[in-house]
Amino acid sequence: MFMTAAERVSPPSPTRADIGRSPFVRLRELLGTIEPGKPPISLAVGEPQHRVPAFVGPVLAAHIDEFGRYPMNKGLDAFCEAAAAWLGRRFALPRPIDPTNEILVLNGSREGLFLAAIAAARWVSGRRGRPAMLLPNPFYAAYAAGAVTANCEPVYLPAMAATGFLPDLETLSEELLARTVAFFIASPANPQGAVADPAYLERVVALARRFGFLVFSDECYSEIYTRHPPAGILEAAGPDFANVVEFQSLSKRSNLPGLRIGFAAGDRRFLARFLELRNISAPQVPMPAQRVAIAAYGDEVHVEENRRLYAQKYDLADTIIGKRYGYRRPEGGFFLWLDVSGLGGDEAVALRLWREAGLRVVPGRYLAREQADGSNPGLGYIRIAMVQDQETTAQALHRLVAVLG
Repeated sequence: MFMTAAERVSPPSPTRADIGRSPFVRLRELLGTIEPGKPPISLAVGEPQHRVPAFVGPVLAAHIDEFGRYPMNKGLDAFCEAAAAWLGRRFALPRPIDPTNEILVLNGSREGLFLAAIAAARWVSGRRGRPAMLLPNPFYAAYAAGAVTANCEPVYLPAMAATGFLPDLETLSEELLARTVAFFIASPANPQGAVADPAYLERVVALARRFGFLVFSDECYSEIYTRHPPAGILEAAGPDFANVVEFQSLSKRSNLPGLRIGFAAGDRRFLARFLELRNISAPQVPMPAQRVAIAAYGDEVHVEENRRLYAQKYDLADTIIGKRYGYRRPEGGFFLWLDVSGLGGDEAVALRLWREAGLRVVPGRYLAREQADGSNPGLGYIRIAMVQDQETTAQALHRLVAVLG
């Protein structure tokens, strides 16, 4: 059998289609040219709308000359020290993080999670069978994109109400775990807001060490919570942090999605390999941005105010939505995950809310993938991003209830 030149350069991959399409592109296509029934309010994108912290401008101004220099890819020593100190204050770590070897600055957690998958596929060896990466379903699209780009099979683990909106660890076979390269977990979960307790995290870490894979814990929503600060994967990792990497971001914690800065922390052996890949493939994080991050990780006042604002909006949801649509106040994050399966389904409801109420929401099926049996854990749900100000949020929730009943 003869191959074309293109096939010899880029062999067909059976998982390539599993990258999927952006849920926001799909939403735009769904709504098409339909005019909104009322002045539009977007509840679709998880982009924080709260005020940028006051210290950002002065810090950037004080270090503006550093835009004229190439930064090191690993990150400024002062940034790594600030991130390590914050981790030590925020989490009950088994020992202090080493800022020199166990912290790596990132252009936001999205870039880090994607590239970490590629690094993991080159670092984790001895897989029995086709290498796989395990993803919660629904999931953040960067996980699947990283898995497929790394030429690993993305295996979607349903995270439904019956499983507490987290993957059921008891259903994972030894055959699957023996070929696993990385396990992506998000706590608080996007979109359901579920939080993994310490016992769950300890079980994930134990499986990773028994079978020799990595755990990539996406904790970008860890500072937005309802009652108790969510546990972190590093708390469950033991004193060497082996097989475990936590990903953090300032996008949600500090209302700085446009700054594009975060970090990875954990297993020093893997982070050394990860840094090798980033040195030749990823843009460095500008030093002035790192200076802002140093200030942000040293200040909790703006974070507490952020939580207060989200709590006010959840109070509104408690009152306006009540017991409708399977609503429950999430443990963390800033999304509502509403069951509209009895109202025509997620796509139909998204269309109706746009046409009648001017509300832009995401159908749950767009955030998930079909399982082997053809089911989709997001089917019948809509995701509401609670990112607008309190007045706009109240108006949006009243519109939603008026339309859906």
